Amino acid sequence: MGLKNILVHVDGSERAGERIRVAASLAGADDGHLTGVFVSPDPLIPTWMVAGMPPSTLEAAVERVRGEGETARGRFLEIAERAGVHAEWRTASGSVSHVTALHARYADLAVVGKGSASEPELYPYPELAADLTMSCGRPVLVVPNSGRFDVLGENILVCWNASREATRAVNDAMPLLRRAEKVVVLSVNAHRPSGGDHGEIPSANIALHLARHGVNAEAANTVADGISVSDIVLSHVSDRGIDLIVTGAWGHSRMREWAFGGVTASLLRDTTVPALMSH
Repeated sequence: MGLKNILVHVDGSERAGERIRVAASLAGADDGHLTGVFVSPDPLIPTWMVAGMPPSTLEAAVERVRGEGETARGRFLEIAERAGVHAEWRTASGSVSHVTALHARYADLAVVGKGSASEPELYPYPELAADLTMSCGRPVLVVPNSGRFDVLGENILVCWNASREATRAVNDAMPLLRRAEKVVVLSVNAHRPSGGDHGEIPSANIALHLARHGVNAEAANTVADGISVSDIVLSHVSDRGIDLIVTGAWGHSRMREWAFGGVTASLLRDTTVPALMSH
């Protein structure tokens, strides 16, 4: 089974172009279908303020969003045509996270940007990756805010802690793992009480499972002493020439909003290569 139906969230930012290009590349690899979705967000203006605003102010806000949508549509169709993939454009309005999650449930993979809370004009919707991963029931590929990713999935690092989330991530990423030249399955602190039930040899069982699917997998195990797990993962990414991270996502809900915690949040914040996350 391949990735036949890929959804990419598109906004009006310049960085959306790289996200579309990555999604189109993945769709083309499996002769799949690419869907771009642009969501006009709910207005942030309180209802009581709207009544006192001049019509020109509201019209300007609507026109700005409309212009962003047209920019996003043009960029999406141009990149999809250049990649030679079957493409479909959708527009919707409402909560960006909620609407994108609804569309993602009818795809094999959702591709989103990382966003930035400190630079939302350049990298919008920093909450979207977490919201989508925790709510849509599909794997989410998060594309960093900088860099060009002409190669994706040749050398993959799987973060393995023998959890349900990590198991789900491995299964969701199987089409990519099977195509990879090299897959490293990394366990950190596996023998500690909080390290999960890995069996006698950490990562050995999951590496064997992958091998039975034709994946060229190598089991690796290390101990974090005085260094964070996410730093160890990113060190392996740098040292081994990794171009894609596969990981389970851990988090919690708070006031109906999803938030990543611990290793997941650190990894998402600091990674310089795309990360496929599943919950």
